[in-house]
Amino acid sequence: MKTIFVSDIAEMPVPQRIQHISISPLTKAKAGFLLEMMYHAIYAPEGAEPLPRSIVKKPEIIRYVENWGKKGDTGFIAIDGVKQLEIGAVWVRLLTGENRGYGYVNDATPELSIAVIPEYRDRGVGTKLLTRLLKETEGRWESISLSVTLDNPAVRLYRRFGFESVCTSGDSLTMIKRLSVQ
Repeated sequence: MKTIFVSDIAEMPVPQRIQHISISPLTKAKAGFLLEMMYHAIYAPEGAEPLPRSIVKKPEIIRYVENWGKKGDTGFIAIDGVKQLEIGAVWVRLLTGENRGYGYVNDATPELSIAVIPEYRDRGVGTKLLTRLLKETEGRWESISLSVTLDNPAVRLYRRFGFESVCTSGDSLTMIKRLSVQ
């Protein structure tokens, strides 16, 4: 499957309801797509100037995706089955010590990142991705954390899945989801 970037599909119409979304494991071979998804995971309010793509190269951002496939890295890609387009991704990575991320809680809690390309948002893709990730990670960790901008509409999705607020810093909210450990 060819990775198609948002700029390639900007003019393609997207149906209101996506009939077929498949979810596949996020492998090392998808590192380029993961970098694209990292860009889309960075929230910019509607109407705001787009962030430069180079932002994903900053050390505090690239750590979420660099050298994907390390022990413990877990993620999934959403694919529009009709158009055969990769349209979103969700992943967790344990970021500790000097390599902590924005949603750091402790050295035993991986951080979650999720992104859906703009043309496919608000169509259930994020829900499907998060459902699959949480099913896969249940029993592996006691909890998963994330950082989200307070005015990001995704806060509703996270709360619906049981993420709870643990800390606010400036305009960012750190949330945590407690998981069942087997």
